[in-house]
Amino acid sequence: MAATERPRGGNPWVIGDSGFDMRPDPAGWVAWPAPAKLNLFLHIVGRRDDGYHLLQTVFRLLDWGDTIRLRPRDDGRIVRHGASVAGVEAADDLTVRAAGLLQSAANIDKGADIVVEKRIPAGGGFGGGSSDAATVLVALDAMWGAGLGVDALAALGLRLGADVPVFVRGHNAWAEGVGEALQPVELAPAGYVLADPGVHAATAELFRAPQLTRDCPPATITDFVSGVPLGNVFEPVLRAREDAVEAVFAALSRIGRPRLTGSGSGCFVEFDGLEPAGRALATLPAGLNAWAAAGAARSPLLDALEAYTSSAST
Repeated sequence: MAATERPRGGNPWVIGDSGFDMRPDPAGWVAWPAPAKLNLFLHIVGRRDDGYHLLQTVFRLLDWGDTIRLRPRDDGRIVRHGASVAGVEAADDLTVRAAGLLQSAANIDKGADIVVEKRIPAGGGFGGGSSDAATVLVALDAMWGAGLGVDALAALGLRLGADVPVFVRGHNAWAEGVGEALQPVELAPAGYVLADPGVHAATAELFRAPQLTRDCPPATITDFVSGVPLGNVFEPVLRAREDAVEAVFAALSRIGRPRLTGSGSGCFVEFDGLEPAGRALATLPAGLNAWAAAGAARSPLLDALEAYTSSAST
C-alpha cells in the first residue's frame, strides 16, 4: 500500500481465522500493527515546575493504523527503507530512534531493517509517530530476544514521547501527568468516523497559545463514565485558527457531535459500532478526507505479539 494511501474503513492488517499470521515472509520480513488512538477528551489541569503541562485524558485505541515491517540484521545497523512521514530524515524518525534506544538499553548487537507503511496522517493527533515507535520497541524486543518486558519498554518509550507508553502497554487508559500515568479502563464497543483536515498542528505552538485553557477543574474516571461533558482544550484554539478544521467540524456535525483528538487537527464522531459509522460516512461529501474505524478492546499489537511468540516457539 502506498505511503499516502488511507483506507476509508476496515482493518488494514491481514488477519486469518486464527488471528495474526506473524511468520516471516520469504524475504524475512514480519509485518506488525501500529494502531492509531483517539483522545476522548483532553484537559490541562496545571503545570509542573519544569514547565510541562499536566493533562487528563482517555486514550482510545483503534483497530486501524500503520504497518511496521521489520527484518533482523546481523551487522548491528538500523536501516529505514523508503519514506515514513514526509520530510523526516531517517536519523530523526521515531522508529529508527526507538530501535537504537532498545539496542543500547538491552546491549544488543543485532540490527534491523524497517519499513513504515503510513496510513495515520501526521499532525492529526491520531498518535502515528508514537504508535510506530512503540511497535518497534515491542516487536524488536521479541524478535531480538531482548526480553526487557513491558515496564522497561514503556520507560524507554517515555524517553521518545509522552504518548508512547500507552501504545507499549496496549490498553485503553485514563491518563494523567504528562500523559504517562496510565490506568487501564474498559470502554464500550464503538465505531468512529475520522477526518483529516490536512492541517499539521504544531503542538508546541498550540501549548503557547494565550487562548488555551490551562486550569481545567480536575476530572475523575467517574465523571467520564457518567457522561459529564469533558471537552478538548485545543478544540476552540484550532477551530479559531484553522478554517480547514472549522470546515471539517461543520461537515461532521451533519452526522453527530464532532470532537478533536489530542493536540492535532484530526476530528472524529463516535457511533455504537463500525456499521453505523460506515453508514454515516457514506453520507458525507466525497471531497472530505474521512474514513471509518472501530475502537479496539485492546491493542492489536498485543494480539500480534502473542501470535509471534506462539509461532516462534513452534
